[in-house]
Amino acid sequence: MLSGVSSHLSGMNSSVGDREPGIPLDNVKEDIGGPICTGDYNKHESAICSGNSEVKSRAVVKYSAAPPPATYSLLQEKTDLKLPPANWLRENPQLGSAGTTVLGSSSKSKPFSSFGIAYDFIDCIGDDVDVVSDSENIKKLLKIPYSKSHVSMAVHRVGRTLLLDELDIQELFRRSSQTGDWTWLKEFYQRLIDQKWQRKKKSKEHWYQKAILSKFLYYSINGDGAAEPVSDNSNDASEEIGAEEYSSSWPTTFTSTASDAEESDAPKQESVSVDSEFALDQVMSVPKEQNLPTLFNEGENSQGLRNDFVRNIMWTFEDIHMLVGSNMPIFGGGRYPAVSLRLRDNNKPINILTGIDYWLDNLMCNVPELVMCFHVNGIVQKYEMIKTEDIPLLENSTFSTRVVKDIAQNILSFLKSNCTKEGHTYWLFKASGSDIVKLYDLTTLCEEAEEEKCQNPFTLPVAVLLYKVASNLMLKATQNRKHYGKVRTLLLNCVKLLDQERHPQIIASAHYMLSELFQLDEPPEEDGGESLRAGGSEDSYSDEDREDEEEDLTEDSDESDSYSNCCRPQDDSKAVAVIRSVWELSVPEKYKSTHQIRPSSAFPVSQDKEERCRHVLSYVLKGLKAVDGTIKKESDLPAADPNTPIPLKYEDGGTSAAEKGISLLIERVGPMQADQKHPTRSGMIPGSWQHRMKLQLFLKASKAYYVLSDAATNLLKYGRALRYIKLSLQCYDTYCSVSGMLHPQVLQFHSQCLSLCGDIQLMLAQNASNRAAYLEEYSYQTKEDQEILHSLHREGSCQAFSMATDLAMDPEYQLFVSSKCYEAAYELLISEALKDHTTDQLSQVLKRLGNIRNEMGVFYMNQAAAMQTEKEVKKSVSAAEQELWKKSFAFFEKGMKDFEAIRDSTNTALLLCNTGRLMRICAQGHCSISANESRGEFSPEEALYYNKAIDYYLRAMKSLGSRESHSAVWDSVNWELSTTYFTLATLLQDYAPLSRKAQEQIEREVTEAMMKSLKYCDLQTESARQPLYQYRAATIHHRLASMYHSCFRNQVGDEHLRKQHRSLAELHYSKAVSLFLSLKDAPCELFRTLLERVAFAEFTMAGQSSSVAKLKSLTGALDIMTETRHAFQLICKELLEEQEESSDLPAAESAASPDVTSGSTSGLDLHEVMKLIGVFEPSFSFLLLQVIKLMTTMKRKASNKDDETLKVYKNVYSKLLRAEKNAPLLGRVELYFELLQQLSTETGRDEAGAHKV
Repeated sequence: MLSGVSSHLSGMNSSVGDREPGIPLDNVKEDIGGPICTGDYNKHESAICSGNSEVKSRAVVKYSAAPPPATYSLLQEKTDLKLPPANWLRENPQLGSAGTTVLGSSSKSKPFSSFGIAYDFIDCIGDDVDVVSDSENIKKLLKIPYSKSHVSMAVHRVGRTLLLDELDIQELFRRSSQTGDWTWLKEFYQRLIDQKWQRKKKSKEHWYQKAILSKFLYYSINGDGAAEPVSDNSNDASEEIGAEEYSSSWPTTFTSTASDAEESDAPKQESVSVDSEFALDQVMSVPKEQNLPTLFNEGENSQGLRNDFVRNIMWTFEDIHMLVGSNMPIFGGGRYPAVSLRLRDNNKPINILTGIDYWLDNLMCNVPELVMCFHVNGIVQKYEMIKTEDIPLLENSTFSTRVVKDIAQNILSFLKSNCTKEGHTYWLFKASGSDIVKLYDLTTLCEEAEEEKCQNPFTLPVAVLLYKVASNLMLKATQNRKHYGKVRTLLLNCVKLLDQERHPQIIASAHYMLSELFQLDEPPEEDGGESLRAGGSEDSYSDEDREDEEEDLTEDSDESDSYSNCCRPQDDSKAVAVIRSVWELSVPEKYKSTHQIRPSSAFPVSQDKEERCRHVLSYVLKGLKAVDGTIKKESDLPAADPNTPIPLKYEDGGTSAAEKGISLLIERVGPMQADQKHPTRSGMIPGSWQHRMKLQLFLKASKAYYVLSDAATNLLKYGRALRYIKLSLQCYDTYCSVSGMLHPQVLQFHSQCLSLCGDIQLMLAQNASNRAAYLEEYSYQTKEDQEILHSLHREGSCQAFSMATDLAMDPEYQLFVSSKCYEAAYELLISEALKDHTTDQLSQVLKRLGNIRNEMGVFYMNQAAAMQTEKEVKKSVSAAEQELWKKSFAFFEKGMKDFEAIRDSTNTALLLCNTGRLMRICAQGHCSISANESRGEFSPEEALYYNKAIDYYLRAMKSLGSRESHSAVWDSVNWELSTTYFTLATLLQDYAPLSRKAQEQIEREVTEAMMKSLKYCDLQTESARQPLYQYRAATIHHRLASMYHSCFRNQVGDEHLRKQHRSLAELHYSKAVSLFLSLKDAPCELFRTLLERVAFAEFTMAGQSSSVAKLKSLTGALDIMTETRHAFQLICKELLEEQEESSDLPAAESAASPDVTSGSTSGLDLHEVMKLIGVFEPSFSFLLLQVIKLMTTMKRKASNKDDETLKVYKNVYSKLLRAEKNAPLLGRVELYFELLQQLSTETGRDEAGAHKV
């Protein structure tokens, strides 16, 4: 037995929370004109069993315009239904569209009813739902094996969803005989399908039965249930209605009066960016109602795309998900709060078709019980209550629910296997009395027709639906980019369906949305690449990708019985597929394959920014062409009288009236300015769809060119980068010329463009050597760029930013342009419109502004330095030099303020350091040089600027705080500060201003400056500058030692001061020698320091009278002289290396190599070496002679050690005297090293360092 429905039912309508997005609640109330009932009835799930097999059915009401079910009235026996009740044909929300017709529940579908449902539940289309249709169409399909009547339906595919609509072929041909359209289809129909296509008129009996059904329903809702006669004219009206041909559309009670713009007034999400907000408008903007081709009558045309069903239900039948529209009246009463009412002639048994019809209606609306009223000739006889699960077991109408389930699954598999092309209109046709079901592709047949006026009435609704589904997915795409492939496929198919002449607005918007799919602001994520490539719809893809694959699929298809029946038959080459017998549909899983899994519609993801931008620009150009085409035509039209209506004909080539209500672009933020009421340069009216569309396309193009420019900059292609940023700014300039007000985000983007332009001009200035290559890159232009530029020139001159984007040849001018770009970006960011939006961007622009001012300061500083080197004789500072100093200083000052504004201590320190360098150049400029290249005393102006430089360096170090803040900058400033002190001290020492200052004061200042320079010599930190610091420290000690040496020699009288000078000289000589020894690459400096130290020792010996003291001093001086062996060792090593390099050269080159007496290739100053050896030889000879004399003449007790030492001295002295004076330098150096080494070894003074060369 059948199992009952166990759950309690309390209403038919979904609650507010269950509503699908797409139909605002307020508009629902306006549509239904009454309250919306709530309850869990819509959530009820029922299980219907037939025999041993189970059929699963679940219905969820997505939307209902009906009030809660009212209890039906039981009519008294013998009630005459031929007499109309008093309320007949009056509006009644309980009956919905069934009540205001004489037909009861309409058995005909409107031509575009599925599109009306799809538009309202756009979220479900593409993936979640298998079929969208009127419940009558679903029933007709499931009754195909049992019925001999004809079936004619239009099938459309959107993703995985099929939309089914009745295609009234007879009405189509009747209209075509008047308009001349569709004659190709009429001929095709007559030739291949049905020779007798003439419409069969309904019998009077048919209209009689419909009339009494309508009266029965009105009696059932009439409170007292009595038949209240009405005037005779109502019967006349009934007769008139019955006399008319039954049309596929009837007036309904609940006709929406709200415009689509009102219905789509959904709240916007604030978090969505300006560029992506368009999707929010797009989802709601395409109206349900379009002015379609005048194919059906006006009543049909006005309601064809409206969702006029009383309720929309998500019906799951087994594994098939269907979104259906139903107008079946539902009443309360009986054992359940929801029942359906049926009227039957007691003399006519219920047949199987009627039983299936009743059963499916109750399943789809989830009604658990059927109330049957029997009559004889319009006189009520009795009522009978039938459970829904008992309907398949009724006498004379027994049927298997499992067979109905198999029919449903087979039909869906058949349609999904063959209706594969998105955007195509398929025609499912079964002739009256025939068992063969054929499927045709009307779109392909239409394309093959020769006549010019062949039109597909479904083209625009399908295109709009594809567009709406894509728009809805764009919302989801912001969170999940895997939808991009589907969106692209939908939009490409949408564009392919439409004629640009007729529908430019949708085409332009679709191309704009296609351009939005390519993310320009960020590269694709690595993990997102796969999801993008695999993100296409499983069942839908672009026809371009499909052409070659379909042939293979046909060949490789499953050859089993379940698939072979729907292959192309031999007897009808025009059909896509054929079901040879309707009874095949009753065989379980006869068409089990839904079709082979096709390649997913991969989204063309590229890691290359340039490729992505080129995709964007190609779509932008197509959108601009679509818009420009309409502007041109509209501008050619004569001025119209505003009081005279303009007749619109669909056949006209202009913009279709269907697009008037479509708002395809986001409204710009802020009100339009008053001066934007006048047409633009091309004739666009501000506020028109063309105006709003061009604004978005111009902005998108500007952003694409900006990204191209940025990518070219990263590749060091600065000529190309400048060309792209020029195009970007030209797009922006045109955007401004047609825009009334600029959104803050647009202004922010403009500041980014200006900043990038400044970067490029700066790079061009710094890379002047490649100017020819940059000019070639800058001059190149693609055809696409030229066409976009042509569209820009229709609206503006594009000259506002020409100064900033020209390729100049002068680096100074390029730096100037760069600074002006940054200044303009800064002014924009601190403007009133952006003061609260740009904290991070403002700091970046300020950093760039500080940097360009530093670059310009350095540029003028280098010019000033170059001017100094070019002057042979410098007596005074020229006006040109001073002007350059002032410019450089002014830029450094401004740059410091920029960096201080963003608290960038590091860059502030760098600019202070550069200002210090400028002060040193100023000091050098005040140095006077005479014609003989001799300079005068150290001037006060030099001292002033050097001290200013020191102040700036100290400020730089204070700005950094410590080395940890930025070690590289700290080290640089530290080095410059040490250098400045050293230079100041050296100039004071070498060119002492004795005419202005006393010797003692100068010595104090030199000592102070030297010690400060020494203080900033970082000898401990290992770095590239450590050897330089060591050399400088050694030089400072050497200079100080020389100065104290000189003071000691010249000092007379003050013995204490002389001792102090002597002690300081010894100390600094010792430190200098130690540092020079550690360097290993300063033999001459070491040699000179040791010789000076020997001279200092000799000078101290001059005042001694005691032989013992003299011997001790001479021995000490000889020990110092012995240390020069380290210098000779280094000199000898370098000379040997140079000799080896010379021997490796060819003979010709060897002959041309420098002589050892004239120069060296190793960097050793041979002239200096010769000069120092000239001092060394007599000094060494003198010391040896004096030591030998003293040791020989001194009267003291001789020892073996003294004798050996004296012997060594004599031996060394003998060799020195016999040395060849004209011998090569290398031989002499080796000899001196050997003699000094012998002295060191024999006397045991430096055993550790003794070794042969």
